[in-house]
Amino acid sequence: MRKEWKDIDQRNFNRSIRTLSKEKLIEQHELPDGSFKMVLTVNGKKQAKILNFLGSAITFKKPKRWDGKWRVVLFDIPERDRIFRDILRQHLYDLKFRKLQHSVFVSPYPCEQSILELTAIYGAERYVRVITADKIDNEAALKKYFPKLA
Repeated sequence: MRKEWKDIDQRNFNRSIRTLSKEKLIEQHELPDGSFKMVLTVNGKKQAKILNFLGSAITFKKPKRWDGKWRVVLFDIPERDRIFRDILRQHLYDLKFRKLQHSVFVSPYPCEQSILELTAIYGAERYVRVITADKIDNEAALKKYFPKLA
């Protein structure tokens, strides 16, 4: 490990630590031997989860055969949380959801857990609902959008 530390730009490293500390994402604790230990704060852990989640795409396994159920995502996210609203909307588009209304999206694929995990990371559970429905009145049009439904 010592060899790797020699390759790190110390000024850049120290600046990063100061920034993380200033933003209250880490705390430094002095140990009895005079060394320091850096620990993520609660907010730091939350930010790390967000960055980890955003670094990977939301994925779910598309079944070979459609189970006949629709997944409807509804949300009413306040303006102060506009960033999360935009992130959620983009994830829904990336997952090939069909927009029914401004804040209502539908998909035939079982992705409820992935959507709930995303909302939990942002602490937005109270603004997002995921409904699993047997029937939607415009189902014929939706099936045209999702042509591989059996």
